[in-house]
Amino acid sequence: MTPEEERYRTLTPTSGLMFAEAASHLPGGDSRSPLFHPPYPVVWKAGAGCRLEDVDGNQLLDFTGNHTSLVLGYGHPAVDEAIRSQLGRGPVFPGTSEPQLCLARTLCERVPSFERVRFTNSGTEAVMLGVRAARAFTGRTTVAKVEGGYNGSVDAVMVSTAPTLAEAGPQARPRAVPGSAGLPPGTCESTVVLPFNDADAATSLVEEHAGDLAAVVVEPVLGSAGMIPADPEYLQALREAATAAGALLVFDEVVSFRVDYGGAQELYGVTPDVTCLGKLVGGGLPLGVVGGRADVMAVFDPTRALPPVPHPGSYNANPLSLAAAQATLDVLDRSAVQRLNARGEEVRSRIAGALSAAGLLAFVTGLGSLFAVHFTAGPVRTYRDAARGDSGLRRRLFLGLFVEGVLIDPRGVGCLSLPVGDPEVERLIAATEVVAARLAE
Repeated sequence: MTPEEERYRTLTPTSGLMFAEAASHLPGGDSRSPLFHPPYPVVWKAGAGCRLEDVDGNQLLDFTGNHTSLVLGYGHPAVDEAIRSQLGRGPVFPGTSEPQLCLARTLCERVPSFERVRFTNSGTEAVMLGVRAARAFTGRTTVAKVEGGYNGSVDAVMVSTAPTLAEAGPQARPRAVPGSAGLPPGTCESTVVLPFNDADAATSLVEEHAGDLAAVVVEPVLGSAGMIPADPEYLQALREAATAAGALLVFDEVVSFRVDYGGAQELYGVTPDVTCLGKLVGGGLPLGVVGGRADVMAVFDPTRALPPVPHPGSYNANPLSLAAAQATLDVLDRSAVQRLNARGEEVRSRIAGALSAAGLLAFVTGLGSLFAVHFTAGPVRTYRDAARGDSGLRRRLFLGLFVEGVLIDPRGVGCLSLPVGDPEVERLIAATEVVAARLAE
């Protein structure tokens, strides 16, 4: 047992007991697989701004925002008021609502690729619908996605999400590896895996499968792989290759939407055919968005006949989530995004400096208000670069920061929220310096 784990256990005895009991009712003690980490995850009690409190009374600065979902932090007054106001009128209706019209208008004005949008309940559902729309629109079945990219738990893209380096195949021609048991037969055969940040190799694979390729799905920032930004020329190459192949370019901006006012597509200047949103767009409540070109989105249109792609769902476009989303986006204006991004650049630079000063080999990746620490000997530009990192040091960093009162993701990933100011950044850096010195011993 590492010193960090020993101290963690000492600080969180109630969480340990509650997790043990939860495991007798829930497989693994929870309903979100990535949240588990040894020896056990803590049980959270309350959050305010950028601070969290667990059931043992530990107070932590939160640099996760529920995995990038809470860009305004916990309990923002505008979001809370929007939810209360809508709840007084009704949480959900058997038909459309004014909040749906307002948010649809806002998104179509804000996101370059959005001519039409549809609302669902998560990023996973948004990607599912985006892929299905691409197949319906093109009449094709094959989907290309990026190695190491997590695009939700949809069968078509639950491939090569985190393959071992031994099973991943050649770097320029990655092998399609199931990301889960229980996928239908033929899933991997109908999914082309593209290398990330290798424009020539990715373009070659798209061209090779052009005759049956419906969609090219990519995150502008690989989130689960460790906040790895795409090269601008890589996204532009995918845009050109998808167009030439007659396939649709689908941006998964569930994580990257925060990096600019109109998402990463505005920052990079590359407009996809379809975009999928989730996480922060719901303001802390479940919400997914799929949107894009009007002709593509017409596959969902029921006004003239039975649509090629039905889109039922009793909680689709529920007004509570739409109200929280509208309030969030109203606050997250261009100025707010610029402030977040500037602070994110500062945080990445200073974390890297603290680790280097301690003599640790580490690289800090990210874009905008996103960051991740990789204990590697070389730069991190792909999933495979990240997979070669020292996972033991990363785990000790996570537990060590927890002990110092700072929370990041167990995978070494973090993000900023608007309540994070200079004092919070100073505390993060001070904690990193303390933990880095211990790791270097």
